[in-house]
Amino acid sequence: METKKTGSFLSGGTIVLLVLMAIGAYAAIYRFAFGLGASTDLQDNFPWGLWVGFDVLSGVALAAGGFTVTAAVYIFNMKKYKPIARPAVLTAFIGYLMVIVGLIVDIGKPLSFWHPLVMWNHHSIMFEVVWCITLYTTVLALEFSSAFLEKWGWTGALKVMKGLTFPLVIAGIILSYLHQSSLGAFFLIVPAKLNPIWYSPIIPQLFYLSAIALGLAMVTFESVVSARAFGREQEKEIVSGLGKGTSIALLVYLAVRVADLIVRGAMPMVFQGGAASTAFLIEIVVGVVLPMILLSMKSTRESVNGTLLSVSLVIAGIVMNRFNVTFFAQTSSGASYFPTWKEFAITIGLVSLAIFLYRLAAMYLPVFHPAGAKTGR
Repeated sequence: METKKTGSFLSGGTIVLLVLMAIGAYAAIYRFAFGLGASTDLQDNFPWGLWVGFDVLSGVALAAGGFTVTAAVYIFNMKKYKPIARPAVLTAFIGYLMVIVGLIVDIGKPLSFWHPLVMWNHHSIMFEVVWCITLYTTVLALEFSSAFLEKWGWTGALKVMKGLTFPLVIAGIILSYLHQSSLGAFFLIVPAKLNPIWYSPIIPQLFYLSAIALGLAMVTFESVVSARAFGREQEKEIVSGLGKGTSIALLVYLAVRVADLIVRGAMPMVFQGGAASTAFLIEIVVGVVLPMILLSMKSTRESVNGTLLSVSLVIAGIVMNRFNVTFFAQTSSGASYFPTWKEFAITIGLVSLAIFLYRLAAMYLPVFHPAGAKTGR
């Protein structure tokens, strides 16, 4: 395992990240000091805004590459993808840390973050989500701990962690299914509010299927971009395989989504015009159908730029799905909402922090395997 380091850590891009993080930290402190009313455009009729739509719902889905890649490598024995297993786990681990920070900022009581872990409410989906996210973040920390052990040469502890690989991967798959689907289950309690285009009794399963596609797309995106950023050779065979897997995942998701609309009799609403149907068509055509077709073509998958464009569309489409579900569940009240600069600043600050931590780990820890090399965990 080796990580190629190019240039100084404190580059111009890193300085920009630090500035954005500082602005986000100021906005977070302001939110804690003065509350939601002073720092956001949220209202009683519109309580979930940018932080829930992107930092939580989209953030969890964006981090789904951790369990999809480790399942492929260690459960389905697809050893070809082993070189990207640790980067995928790193991306997922950082992603879940940002989700936790986003939740703490949204709730606004940072000293009480531990309450759901000891004050159990068995009747709340949020209780299950908090526990699963906490446990899965712990699993990801243990999975990625091998990078630290390898860096410090603690061979005994590293051997123990390798022995725990399969139990941790299995635990990660189970926990990921539980909370990825449960985030969709939030909306089962609002059938009268959420537009029928998105409301479905199988919305938990739709969230899970779309998270698989998004996770594969995000790992592909990270692989291409990190190779360029750190001067590594592009892992073209792996990127091509991930593109094909993303296309298949999108096909499954699309088939289930269309079948659900037909069974529920909601298909005519897709073409009736208006904000909801327009948003849905953009989400599906641009974020699912188009990249699915592009990634099914060998010529696209053999092109790094073509694959990068295609998976970027997937990322945009599934993130738009999370926003559509969240926002259309609240617009029925007649309330309007647009994020304040502080909401944008905190979200941009969290994204900047995630990139900063990834860069830090990639430069100083053994994160990347040489493509095609035989590797340990």
